[in-house]
Amino acid sequence: MPGRYCSLAQASAPVFAPGLTAERRGALAGGRRMWVNGTVLHYYFFAGDTDGSVIPVPGTAETRRVPWGGAKEQQDVVRECFEEWQGLGIGVTFREVDDRAEAELRIGFQPGDGSWSTVGRDALRVGLGERTMNFGWDLTGPQERGTALHEIGHALGMLHEHQSPFAGIHWDDEAVYDELAGPPNFWNRDRTFLNILRKLDPDEVNGSVWDPQSIMEFPFPPGLILEPEQFRAGLNPPGALSALDKEFVLRWYPPAGPAHRPPALEPFRSAPLGLGPGGQADFVLEPPQTRAYTVAAFGDSDTVVVVFEERDGEPRYLAGQDDGGTPGNAAVRARLVKGRRYFVRVRLYSSWGPGETAVMCW
Repeated sequence: MPGRYCSLAQASAPVFAPGLTAERRGALAGGRRMWVNGTVLHYYFFAGDTDGSVIPVPGTAETRRVPWGGAKEQQDVVRECFEEWQGLGIGVTFREVDDRAEAELRIGFQPGDGSWSTVGRDALRVGLGERTMNFGWDLTGPQERGTALHEIGHALGMLHEHQSPFAGIHWDDEAVYDELAGPPNFWNRDRTFLNILRKLDPDEVNGSVWDPQSIMEFPFPPGLILEPEQFRAGLNPPGALSALDKEFVLRWYPPAGPAHRPPALEPFRSAPLGLGPGGQADFVLEPPQTRAYTVAAFGDSDTVVVVFEERDGEPRYLAGQDDGGTPGNAAVRARLVKGRRYFVRVRLYSSWGPGETAVMCW
């Protein structure tokens, strides 16, 4: 019998402008879901009976509410797993909050709804009253801690490892469909294809080699994998962060350097970026007056620009834009208040042409 598997929702394929080079498309595909480094991701646990899914009562015209709250023992497992990812020294920080309006990650524990998460910045597209992550079974069992580590990996932008085109997995497709159609998953063919059989684009995956030990890898029973031959008897990852998991997440979210104040971004003064692909520049912005400002990138580049407001000593996401392969540049329009401090973070996907890339506020 297969394990209980994470089920990602169908995500719309990225739409890029025609004529993009393979290099630009690859950089965009690989980075479009990733957070800018230095982001503080606030997480919130739904509690009580006031929030939940409304589902039909079989055989009647009535509905009932299934609450999203989870017991403290379940929440504590997730807290510990956030701490484990954080303990790697990554440049993204996790903070628990008790106001869901302050949270980028909102976590429920609805039984029977499976375990799943939005992937990276896709969480920002989800309404504040909705979950970005769910745990559909008890996490306190000896083998279930890996479920929480796995879903947090998705929240950081990681995808399923067995779907890597570098894995070289040759499936017995019908055996996979039959296995996943039964307990405990009860998946239809579309869901099985989306989460198991579909190959990812080479630029989307977590690394350039397959990592069968990854926390993002599923265990599979015998009879589903035909090749590689050593996995015909099954695939059993340990359910822990592998060396390549750690390498990948630290590459995308490198540890912060020695504490220092970022350079100031002053209105109407262009600040050159001087970044290579995947590089990031950080600035502090202290507006001289309260009004609407525009913060924008310039030059032949694909970037994501994010503005954070400092509150309670930490950056809170205010607004962002990803120019995502479009002919224009990322530009953020936001009302900034005199006397408050803001941070501007610019991450470069790729650049082309002889011109300099820069950021400006006005």
